[in-house]
Amino acid sequence: MAIEDPVSPPSPSPGKRPDSENRQFATALELPIVLVAAIVVGGVFGYLLDRWLHTKPILMLVLGGVGFYTGVRDVLRRVARDQ
Repeated sequence: MAIEDPVSPPSPSPGKRPDSENRQFATALELPIVLVAAIVVGGVFGYLLDRWLHTKPILMLVLGGVGFYTGVRDVLRRVARDQ
């Protein structure tokens, strides 16, 4: 019978932890979606504001650019966190 050390937590089973290849694959699939989603959300919000305020392409371009900046910043943050 093995006696467990009460101080150290039990190690997780190998099946529950994703290995590094799976994590990298998931990140590679997630990053383009995050970038495109930020641009689309900013552009759509700008388009709706343009229609409401009658300022045709100005707010769509500005908020699309803000979405691009936010998407790139989020992608860089996620890549730095994974390394």
